[in-house]
Amino acid sequence: MAKFGAALSHVSCESHKEEFQRHVPCGLICHPDREHILYPLGCTVVIQHLDTKKQSFLHGHADNVSCVVVSRDGMYIASGQVTCIGFKMTDDDGDFYLGTTSGDVLKVNTSSKVVTACGPQKKKFSMGVTALLLPKTGGLIVGTGEGTVALCTGSDFQVKKRMRVEGAVTSLTCRGQDDQFFIGTNKGQMYRSAYATFKEELVAVCHTEAVNDIVFPEGHSDLFVTCSTNDIRVWYTPERLERLRITVPNVTCHAVEVTRDGMVIVSAWNDGKIRTFVPATGEPMYEINNAHNLGVTAIAATSDCKQIISGGGDGQVRIWNIGEKTQKLREVLKEHRGAVSCIKTNKNDKEGVTASLDGTCVIWDLVRYVRKQMILDNTLFKCVCYHPGEYQIITSGTDRKIVYWEVLDGSAIREVQGSLSSSINGMDITSDGASFVTGGDDHLVKLWDYKEGTVTHVGVGHSGNITRLKICPANKYIVSVSADGAVLIWK
Repeated sequence: MAKFGAALSHVSCESHKEEFQRHVPCGLICHPDREHILYPLGCTVVIQHLDTKKQSFLHGHADNVSCVVVSRDGMYIASGQVTCIGFKMTDDDGDFYLGTTSGDVLKVNTSSKVVTACGPQKKKFSMGVTALLLPKTGGLIVGTGEGTVALCTGSDFQVKKRMRVEGAVTSLTCRGQDDQFFIGTNKGQMYRSAYATFKEELVAVCHTEAVNDIVFPEGHSDLFVTCSTNDIRVWYTPERLERLRITVPNVTCHAVEVTRDGMVIVSAWNDGKIRTFVPATGEPMYEINNAHNLGVTAIAATSDCKQIISGGGDGQVRIWNIGEKTQKLREVLKEHRGAVSCIKTNKNDKEGVTASLDGTCVIWDLVRYVRKQMILDNTLFKCVCYHPGEYQIITSGTDRKIVYWEVLDGSAIREVQGSLSSSINGMDITSDGASFVTGGDDHLVKLWDYKEGTVTHVGVGHSGNITRLKICPANKYIVSVSADGAVLIWK
């Protein structure tokens, strides 16, 4: 049990989470001070100020938090890792209400243990009752598995008002004595509503599956793009809001890129397709079918916006010429024997580097389409970055090491321990080359001094494995994404 407002955990970087645990029943809670809201995220409990959106994190669990509760005076928070079956009691504890999977609501007297009311009588709640809330204004608010939120009154629980939200309702919580309450769903949506109007207002969203990649458009720090299973999302950094969602059902987007002119979102999918979209509207532009046999696993665009470089699960690197109306395969490069995990190009598009899970990184001549250097190491390479001077690259992967390599001859010039325990999955470097950032399966965001090869800051906040991270063009933010669907913004 933690005391509210206490010093909880050292975090070297200020961060903001764009995710809440959508699968925890009654996991969304308004604090009695009416200024904060709480919710679990993986192994962490997040405390967020409703107006400023400033967040604090409670750490300590070794597994996903499955229940959380706040004391009536607001001083203490208790959380557990074992599933808690919830119910709602009246203020005098004389009665409690139960929701059933068959769509009934029951009122039970605590003393006599007798059901004193049952309903609705005519039409049950579809897909069961999943959440209940007793407002001070009277009645009972019911959340259901089909996404209905209903205000019920009387002994037969007759529905007086209703609204519809996206996903099954997992949480209902009131904001103290105010006329507002909040709704959480299993689709990662958080809504706010007034009792009087009973109209939903979307206040927060998140990915529902692992986030696989993140990218900033060239020269723009206020927008970034993430990708996951079924969708690509565009976020507005200052307000931490989702601006656009592009949905492609039943497929997973492994990687995403924005062309330098900002006109095209290019994406890599597990069904073997390269899909492109208009950034402003999300409208489809063109598709490249059968781009790779085992799915497209990495993507990059040249700075002149005339070529796309794709990597596949088959280990091939393919270069596509992009015209106004046509997309043609220009070249196939066959050096890797495992899935391509990362692709980077230099500033003049004459050279590029690809990392693969087969333990190789290849530096390519993109004019003659031949290999210049091959780097071999005892690891599964997950990420690679050019230094802005383009005379060195840095790599990392499952061996937990960060290695500096000479571009000219592919020789290793420095090796540092990137993590004590886990794979490093993502890496990015500042535009001046002074610092770089890493993240991986140890859930830590680490900021490094490039010349010294030492850690200067450590960010604690993720509950899942970090998959990718990026530094914004203005060096104001770091955005990291993880396998639990979280998006964290670090200052």
